[in-house]
Amino acid sequence: MECVGVTMFLLMFTLFQIIPGTDSECTECISLQPTQHGKVGDSMLLKVETHFNVRNVTFQGSWLKTNPNNTLLVTFDNNNAIRNLRLKNSPELSLPDVSLYFKYLDEDTQGEYELQINIIFPGIRSPVAVTKRVTVTVSVPVSIPVISKTPESELVEDRDNVTLTCSVEHGTNVQFKWLRNNIMVGPSERHTFSQDYGTLVISPVKKEDIGQYICKAQNHISSNLSKPTELIVFYSNPPNTCVWISKTKNGTEVLMTGPRFEVKPYELPQGKEFLCRAFNNMTKKQDETKFTLVMARLDTGKAKYSQEGSALSPLTFITISSVVIIACMMFVLLRKSCHPRRMMKTIYRRPMTEQRGLHRSGHEDATEDFGIYEFVSVPGKMDSTQASCRSLARLDSVKDLHTTIYDVIRHVPETPTLSLLK
Repeated sequence: MECVGVTMFLLMFTLFQIIPGTDSECTECISLQPTQHGKVGDSMLLKVETHFNVRNVTFQGSWLKTNPNNTLLVTFDNNNAIRNLRLKNSPELSLPDVSLYFKYLDEDTQGEYELQINIIFPGIRSPVAVTKRVTVTVSVPVSIPVISKTPESELVEDRDNVTLTCSVEHGTNVQFKWLRNNIMVGPSERHTFSQDYGTLVISPVKKEDIGQYICKAQNHISSNLSKPTELIVFYSNPPNTCVWISKTKNGTEVLMTGPRFEVKPYELPQGKEFLCRAFNNMTKKQDETKFTLVMARLDTGKAKYSQEGSALSPLTFITISSVVIIACMMFVLLRKSCHPRRMMKTIYRRPMTEQRGLHRSGHEDATEDFGIYEFVSVPGKMDSTQASCRSLARLDSVKDLHTTIYDVIRHVPETPTLSLLK
């Protein structure tokens, strides 16, 4: 019985191969999804959609696995289907839509499949040949990936290379992606990858490569992320050698070496320029920076040094001082101009010829000015008809000023000689 089945199978396959036709006449008669993904252990249906009434036509065809090996799976016509019984996991054919069904997927199921079918439509004597292809992937879900680093020793910038490898314990058809600080890492002059991106080589490493690296493993049915791996690059290892230099008009002077620069306040000149120069013996790199220290004494006591100048300029300070001095001088002049006691001293210090001029006639003898003078404060306006500070100030060639008004009274004794003797 088995021999009869095999004979019929080979006969139908031979008839199918010799039937002429062209697939260009009915390219849209049948549709088939070009790629389908499955999981190991699951089932899969390669669904064939026909765009004609299958019961009104006559057809013959076959399913083949073309890659990795060219293998005939099943042949069929309108009413029968003959499977290749030599296959361990032979798929089934559903009629009349000729869809191919796998009960159980394994890694051997993965590959490329082809549907070949000849159709005779009513009223058309020549058959129409149609060919459709589909790619099937069968994957194992990926496990959590693990990152390994080579070398594990410390990395120095521009000197060392590093290789990061991402691997999974379980999973098939795996592709990998790399992220540094959650940013995708792509190919560059220093970053190269393997075909599946499972290996990342950085040559040489730089300080820009410092960060946390995460590997993402994925296939068509699953994905997983690795734990972060820290990549440390020593771009100043061993530590830099720092030299502190003072700049002057005549040249430079090395002050000290070391990572810190200390100077006492009384040794710090005003606005002096300094230079810090760093050199690394391992990486052969050097750099320098300039800065200026300005000493300032702040009232808040929070800072002793500042790099900014005083907010109060010398010109402003001089202007304010000049205004204060002028105001003080005017106040002193006001007090001196109308002080009674000072006016009396001025009168008595003058020569007798000037004292005669104080008299209205200006021709009487100096003895006529002899007497005792009394100054009496007179309330009222400056236009008083009595003798006032204005008249006295005029005698002293002093300009009119706002001051207290006094009345001048002279007491003349009857006998000057007797008055003096008393």
